[in-house]
Formats: sequence, structure tokens, C-alpha cells
Amino acid sequence: MRKYLRSNALQSRLHDLVPGGSHTYARGADQYPEDMAPILVRGAGSRVWDVDGNEYVEYGIGLRSVTLGHGYRPVVDAAARAAADGVSFSRPTELELLAAQDFLALVPGADMVKFAKNGSDATTAAVRLARAVTGRETVAICEQPFFSVDDWFIGTTAMSAGIPPVATTRFPYNDLPALERVLSEQPTAAVVLEAATALAEPEPGYLAGVRALCDRFGALLVFDEMITGFRWSSGGAQQVYGVVPDLSCWGKAMGNGFPVSALAGKREFMELGGLRTERERVFLLSTTHGPETAGLAAFRAVVAAYATTDPVGRMERAGQRLADGVNAAAAELGIADRLTVTGRPSCLIFVTRDAEGVPSQPFRTLFLQELLDRGVLGQSFVTSAAHTDADIDHTVEAAAAAAAVYRRALEQGSVAGLLRGRPVAPAIRRHSAPRHIAPATSDSGDR
Repeated sequence: MRKYLRSNALQSRLHDLVPGGSHTYARGADQYPEDMAPILVRGAGSRVWDVDGNEYVEYGIGLRSVTLGHGYRPVVDAAARAAADGVSFSRPTELELLAAQDFLALVPGADMVKFAKNGSDATTAAVRLARAVTGRETVAICEQPFFSVDDWFIGTTAMSAGIPPVATTRFPYNDLPALERVLSEQPTAAVVLEAATALAEPEPGYLAGVRALCDRFGALLVFDEMITGFRWSSGGAQQVYGVVPDLSCWGKAMGNGFPVSALAGKREFMELGGLRTERERVFLLSTTHGPETAGLAAFRAVVAAYATTDPVGRMERAGQRLADGVNAAAAELGIADRLTVTGRPSCLIFVTRDAEGVPSQPFRTLFLQELLDRGVLGQSFVTSAAHTDADIDHTVEAAAAAAAVYRRALEQGSVAGLLRGRPVAPAIRRHSAPRHIAPATSDSGDR
């Protein structure tokens, strides 16, 4: 059994200094088995190491942002060269033009792009722009996990404390009549959705239907490409499915972990945030660090890697092999209907159900616990291009052993005596867990 003495001590200290003990709710200690949340010190390829010297094959891989692997040398070198010449200036750099050209060559449906640092910067700028274009306030968002840290989205979640009522409505995915009802009930500025997710592909004609409804009701269509961009393809979901949005929002894998995001779209809309408009100007994006050179250089190196290698193909092959192996192990144990790896091969998740077939956080925690004990770290099985056959073999072996423990829990009807602490909790929830995080002593958790 692995030891987490230093990790636990540092995590306790983090809770004293950083609200939640991490800077992203998805990275919180509450998302991992109790006293088993590693504090990391470095990564290389698909592997990471913690402060206690434990080594892991990592999945989720930087909250899906590291598609090429940790420390991917061409990206690191490009960022380092740019940073050595200065990272921030009082005027644009040539690098901004080169990065914009690279981006728009990948996304032919977009005419202009503006860079930022966080995905929420981009999605909120898109909402602001859509409201200015249409003169409407209401935003319709798909019933999908996460779009922004800003009020227009967080106000619709369980963590809405401190946020006034928001003009945001919801609609289910793959349901055109439901979206039509939403758009017909009130004037809507924008329809925001991920064109696809790990668990849901668009039904034939769905995205084209969404495009047609937006045109009919005068709403802008906004694709959130945070996850699909550079994971479905370098041109995002819009390239895969052949439907062009009015605006699209990018982040995550653009810089292989370096902070960079983008808002892209049609010239007639994007120019409202510029200097070439007769209309009232929109305060679109104006950030000190949006054009920071290291992030843009990292992005250009990522583009080069996608042009000369096949990261998406490698992610998909690794993911398919992983899903096949783990699902085969679960089937052999007779628990394939309780423990399942599913999703797009480049963006896999595992579904955990209890003895009654109900999705279960305690059973999920047990599976995470057993994976950690065997050197696998991840809240999902999202792969990178750096995951090797050896990594997949190790993970399948670890998952098969974890599945055997899982079956014991199913046979006894609960995780009692097998799970060594409290279960994980949803990252976005109204209240903290009943057992509060203890303060540190002298001896001593997606944009």
C-alpha cells in the first residue's frame, strides 16, 4: 500500500492558505479517496510523481489539456525561447499575428480570433458579444457539465451563492423540439453547447438542426470547443461534424498545458469588439496576459505537432485498447453492467454502479482507491498521445485487480470494510461534506 504522508501534510497546509486546498474544484482533495490525494512534483509523458516518491500513470491528463504528454519537448522549448525574449510588452508582437494565422488555418469557419488565458474568458466574451449583436439578454445553454466560472453559468448550478438571478435557460442535448420550445418562448441571444461530449455524439441532423433553429430565431450559435478542440480533431468538433457556428470557444489542449484560450468567429460579429465598426463597440476581450508570448509560442508548437504527427490517432488507439481491456476484465468477473469504461476513445470515462445498478460515488471511490494503490491516477481514463502500450497494459492489469475488489463489494452489497475513508463528492455542490477538512497542525479539493 502506498504512503501519502508528505502529500497529506502539504494538502492540510494548502487548506490553510488556499480556499478548497486547490485552485480548481476538480483538483480538490474531495475528488479523491480520503488521505489519498497526491501532491505532485513533476511529470514526463504519461507519468507523474508525487512528493512521497510514488509514480503513477496519469489519466485525465491535466484536466484534458495535455494531449501530447507532460513536458513535451518541442512545446517546452518553443515556450522557453519565446519567454527568454520577454513575455509581455506594451504593443502587439509578431507572434500574435503568426498565432492568429495558425489558428484560423485550422478553423476555416472562423474569420477572426482573440486570445486569452482561461476558457471562461472566451465563453463569457462570446455571451457578451451575442447579447450586443442581438440586443437580447437570455442565453440558452445545453444540459452539459460546465461552460464558465462567470455568473451567467454558475448561477444555474448548485454553487450559486452570491450570484443574482441569471437570464439563462437550459435545453437537453439531441432534442431539437425542446430547443425550439426554448427559443420560441422568449427572445434568445445565444445558444451555447458542446457539439459532442465523451458520452454523447450528435444524432444525424441534430447539429444542422440547431444551426437552422438559431438562424430562424435570430440567436447566435456558440460551440464550446474546450474539450473537443485538439481531442476530436485539431479543427474541433465543427470540423468533424461539418457545422459552422457563429462563435467558438477554445482552450485546454491549445497549449498542451500552457495557459492559452481563444474566442473565434465570423468577422461581422468579432469586429464589434474592434476598431473597424460603425456600431456601438463591445468590450470583448482586453487582457494583459492574453498575448503573453510563452503561451502563444506553445500553441504554435502544438499546431506543428498536430501537422506532423497524429496525436488524435494515438490518443484514440490507446483509449480503445484501454476500454477493451478493462471492459473485458469486468466481463470476465461478471460485473460488466456495474463497472463500464465508455465514451469516445480519446475521452473515456468509467461508470460505477452499486449492486442495485444505481450510479454510486462510494463504488467510484473504491475503484479510484484500488487504482491508486496500483499506480494509476485519474478521475477518468482520458488519454494523451504519450500513453504507450506499456502504460495501457499496466492500467488494464491494475483495473482488473481493482475490479476484483469491486466485485467483492457488489457481492456484499456495499463498500463497507473495503473503502478506507469517506466517498468522493460532486465537485460542484451547495455545501461542503459533513466532515469538514481539519486544520493543519504542527505535525504535519475545468477552466
